[in-house]
Amino acid sequence: MEKILIIGANGKTGRLIAEQLSAHADYTPVAMIRDKSQKSFFEEKGIATVSGDLEEDFSGAFDGIEKVIFAAGSGSKTGKDKTKLVDEIGAIRSIDLAKQKQIKKYVMLSSRGAENAEKADESMQHYLLAKKAADEHLKTSGLPYAVVRPGKLTDGPYTGKIKVAPVFNEKGEISRADVAAVLIHMLDTSLEGTQVFEILGGKVDIPESVHLFLKSGQPVV
Repeated sequence: MEKILIIGANGKTGRLIAEQLSAHADYTPVAMIRDKSQKSFFEEKGIATVSGDLEEDFSGAFDGIEKVIFAAGSGSKTGKDKTKLVDEIGAIRSIDLAKQKQIKKYVMLSSRGAENAEKADESMQHYLLAKKAADEHLKTSGLPYAVVRPGKLTDGPYTGKIKVAPVFNEKGEISRADVAAVLIHMLDTSLEGTQVFEILGGKVDIPESVHLFLKSGQPVV
């Protein structure tokens, strides 16, 4: 059982990742939490926790960890200073720590629009620029990685079906539960191909959709 550190575990998507990982045959989740008050949610589900704050020293959270899912985010409506501290600087520090600890794979929850962040509306640009900076740092880190960029997140049910493209030219949404499942699927180190892509809710099963995209590099809708 590989231990998976979930950074941002107490967020809506992070909690779903932890729950899905706890039911997985190959992985054991370790939820990185900032406050002790967040611990009870995970303890009640039998999920281990470790203390860590992206704005401080969180190197100890990586002890015994084999893979990482980064699902933290300040949110698009947060002030620019906080966004830079969490989504850019915190993410980059976590990537550097993962490299130091020889993590087997790092899976980044990014955002649609990060690829062309410079062209984004002013209200979103600081957030997407931070995401892009972290993504680019990961790409050049030398770590095995995946960067997953979902559309608008919803609290809808798990469907297990998505569509994938390098960049979509359409609006769309996807449930957090499906995003969590894609992130977990991308932990597989045997996957080959360019693992940077956008996802929306779709009609193709997650494993098949990812496989077809990685094989061809073409949209799977």
